[in-house]
This record gives sequence, structure tokens and C-alpha cells, in this order.
Amino acid sequence: MRKPLSGGLRLAGVGAALALAAGLATGCSTQSQVPSIGYGVDAVLTTYNGGTTLGVSSGSAAVFQRVLTGFFYTGPDGQQVADTDVGTAKEVPGESQTIQYRLNPDGVYSDGVPTSCDDLVLTWAARSGRFTDGPVPLFDAADTAGYRDIERIDCQPGSKDATVVFRPDRRYLPWRTLFTAGEMMPAHVAAREAGVANVVSAVQDGDRAAIGKLADFWNNGWTLTTGELDAARFPSSGPYRVESFGPEDGLVLVANERWWGNAPETGRVVVFDKTSDLTAKLADNAVSVLDLGAGSVAELDLNGFSSNTVPGRGTEQLILATGGVLGSPAARRGLAHCVPRQALYNDLGKAADVPSTGLGTAPLNSLISQQDSLYYGVSTAGAAKAYEVTDISAAKAGFAGAPNPVVRIGYLAPDQRRARTVAAIAESCKAAGITVEDASATDFRPTQLADGTVDAILSSTAGAPGPAGSLAGVAAMSAWRTGSGVDFGRFGNGRYDAIVDQLAADPDSTTQLNLLTEAENLLWSEMPGIPLFATPRVIAFGNGLHNGVAGPTQGGTGWNMDRWVLRR
Repeated sequence: MRKPLSGGLRLAGVGAALALAAGLATGCSTQSQVPSIGYGVDAVLTTYNGGTTLGVSSGSAAVFQRVLTGFFYTGPDGQQVADTDVGTAKEVPGESQTIQYRLNPDGVYSDGVPTSCDDLVLTWAARSGRFTDGPVPLFDAADTAGYRDIERIDCQPGSKDATVVFRPDRRYLPWRTLFTAGEMMPAHVAAREAGVANVVSAVQDGDRAAIGKLADFWNNGWTLTTGELDAARFPSSGPYRVESFGPEDGLVLVANERWWGNAPETGRVVVFDKTSDLTAKLADNAVSVLDLGAGSVAELDLNGFSSNTVPGRGTEQLILATGGVLGSPAARRGLAHCVPRQALYNDLGKAADVPSTGLGTAPLNSLISQQDSLYYGVSTAGAAKAYEVTDISAAKAGFAGAPNPVVRIGYLAPDQRRARTVAAIAESCKAAGITVEDASATDFRPTQLADGTVDAILSSTAGAPGPAGSLAGVAAMSAWRTGSGVDFGRFGNGRYDAIVDQLAADPDSTTQLNLLTEAENLLWSEMPGIPLFATPRVIAFGNGLHNGVAGPTQGGTGWNMDRWVLRR
């Protein structure tokens, strides 16, 4: 069973600090428990399916980890934590890497349908990349990391057991990032809505017509639109289920009566996303937990909250187009030479609560590694050196032959910190004759980079506007791999792809360091993106909120929302 915070859960890093802060907000015994808690976050509620390109780039995992459960979830320090309420997963001896998954016999969706290995088979089919229409994948998966290395899943339809067997020539070290919370979707819903008799049979038989129908639903059928939701499409496998969704009332989550684990401490959590007027919600006392990018909301009044600003696991970065004005590596390097990375860190990226070493202590010199990685310092030292300070002459040289270049930077508005970031870059690059324009919009999507609407995206890892990143770093690595759904700039490099594959398979520390160093040199040379800093997060708990633990990761601070208690 998943235990409450008092049950021995290890608290470390920023999570421990903010758990203490929340715990101090205790009141006298005459206080009553509030039946509903408001949760404000800068993710964007667009889809129930966290495995799609839209799901990852909008931050679905930060909202639905306790609605759609998996064998693992992202914990407060970015680690993968086993969710034994869902089932067990263990590596077993075999000629090929083999993982045995066993779902909890009591596991059942909120609509009464038992969880089954069919759910794993659908997730694998969608994320493996093996089903295509010509060169185009049928499933709009964010990435195929790990799943593409699976040879087969042994599953009897409706069974609680599944055996995942990897290809004989492949190993996948971070296998705990597979079949995780927010990404494992109800196969019975997809089968019913797509008109497919059996997901497992369709996948095992390679029935292209049936798989095409499943893909159409998987891509679009779980999109969240305001108004009446068809509850039959959105069953829950976690302690909360979706009750309603609207622009004013937010996403209303209520206790799932069929949940077989520990019942939620609070029966109702209302999620207000980036499109909400969070300033007004705070003024109305509608929000008691807040997880936002630092400085993103102007004049944020946190009176009555215990708050900290901490470095997140997501990388604040510019994701660059590989066509148009930035079509050449020289032009992309030219832009990087006039981006004032140190000044941006000093003014906008330095969290208030920064340790003396590690995450958030300086401008970030990597798109794929975090500052507290054992390999970070050595692997990035040489590659990033040329970009420690601005070099206007080098910036001009990068755009030689392209007079009066204009670079349009898009991001999801409103966001005060990102507006200030673009303004600072524009001011710096002006000296090199480069015009930088703010192309933000309230309906901005990262896919606009591929269609040429903008030349760069300002966002966190994998294009997410809000919570992002994890210790495993799979999304960061995959974002630059050829054909990845979140490779919005359409960067492609065969050697980089090979490096990523080997990093995921070879545990030798010397090999890891050599490969990471090569990858850093390659990325700084080809420049598909420009890392700025570990995205600072403001995480705040209202007075009287108990059991809140900061989660400055892709899982967000809502990673344990079923343990929250508010007393007033």
C-alpha cells in the first residue's frame, strides 16, 4: 500500500524543506478539516493522455498522477517510486532483458472494469513507434524511449499478468520509467470507442485497420474540452476521478469510490491551470497549494502561505528551429553567442533557496544533464565554455550573409518572467544586428515551431510550460532524438541517436562519461537548443495545509495530493 507521509516516506532536498514548512502550519484542535482544496499550477489542461506529444508538452503528468496510476510515479526529488497499490514490477533472469509485471488483483477502474495487461499492451503499441503509415507514426507519442526496445509483451486478454521481453540486442537501464502514472491509459475505453473487439489480439496480430482506429482514439479521444465531459471516456485508476472541467470552476477531482488503496484524506481537489486567473483565485481564497514558475505571475500575493522558491528539475531553454532564419548551425550558434546567459540566471533564474553546490547554482550548461549529476561538471566544461559570456562579433559572424535577421521567440502567455527573458535577449542581440521579437500567445503550442510560425520556443524540458524534468532525464534526452514527438525543432543527428541508445543500455561509468561528453560537444556544435538555467519554481502551501511536499519535477507538487489535509 502507498503510505501516508507519517509512514516512513523518505523526504529529501527541497521536498523535505517544504514538507517541514507545510507541517508547521498547524492549528489548534478546534480547527475543522476543509472538504475541498484548490491547487494552482502552470501546466495546461489539454488532454487526459500524458503519453501524447500534447500531454507531455502541456504538463499532464503534474495533474493526473493520482488519477491515472502506473507501476511507478515521479517522486518529489525526481526519482521513480514504485506504486505497489497498482502492482509489482521486477526484472527476472533471462537471455533477454525481461520484466514481470503483476497488477493488483483488486485493481479496478472507476467504471467497474478491472485493470489488466491490456493497458500495458496499448501503452506499448502507442509508444513503440512500430506502427506507421509510411514514414509517419500512427500514434502521436511524445517519445518512444524504452518502448521501442521491447520485442513483445506476453499477455492474455484481461489477465493481471504481463511479461515484457526486450530485443535480444538491447537493454534499457531506466525501465522504471515505463508504464508509469499519467501515461498508462484504459485500454477498454480505447477498444470500445474505436470499435475494436480486443486490443491485445489487434496488436499481437498486427491488424493495421484495428490499430489505426485505436491510434485515432489514443491521439484525440482523451482531449479535454470545457463543458460536459463524457464520463465514460475518463475512468480513473487512482484515488481521484474527474468529475467536471470548466474555464471558471477548473478541473474538479473527487474521491474515486472504487479505489482499492488508502482513501484520499480530502474528498475534493480542484485544479486551476495556467489559463486560470490565479491572482483572482488567490484573492478569493480558492487556492491552498501553488506550484508555479518563479516570477511568471505578476504581483503574486502569497500572504497566508508558507512559500519557497527552489530550482526545478526542468531546464529553462530555448528550443530552436532547424529551418528558416536559424536553418544553419552557424546561425543557431550566432544566436547563442548573444544570449546573455549569466545575466539571465542572475536576474531571473537564481532561486532564493539555492544550495552551495548542485542544482540551480549557476547558468545551466546542458540540455540533457542536471547540475547535480556526477557527470555534469566534466562532460560540459569544454563544450559550453565559448558561451559563458556574450560575444557580439561571433553573433554577427553566425548570421553572415543574412542581413537584418529576425528571430521570433514564442511561449505560452501570460508569463512575466519569460517576457522579461525575451526582452533581455532582444536587448543583448540588438548589438549584433539581430532583431528578437516576442511571439508569445495565450494559445501558444510548441508545434508552432515546426510549422514556421516562430523560430524558437522558450519553455522547460520537452516544451512544457510548467512542471518538467526528472532524475532519469528521459524526456530531456528524447527531446533531441530524431523523430521524437517532442523534437519540435525537427533536429536530427544519427550520432546523437546512437549515443542516447547506448547511454540507456551501458551502465559502465567511464562509458557514460565519455558518451555524455561527446553528446554535449555535439549539441553545443549543432545547437538545437540553448540551455539557460534550472527553472526556478515557487511552491507554496496555505496556512493550515498539512502533508504538502514540494515536487519541482514533471510530477509536480500534486504527486501526493491524496494525502493533503487543510484545517481552518
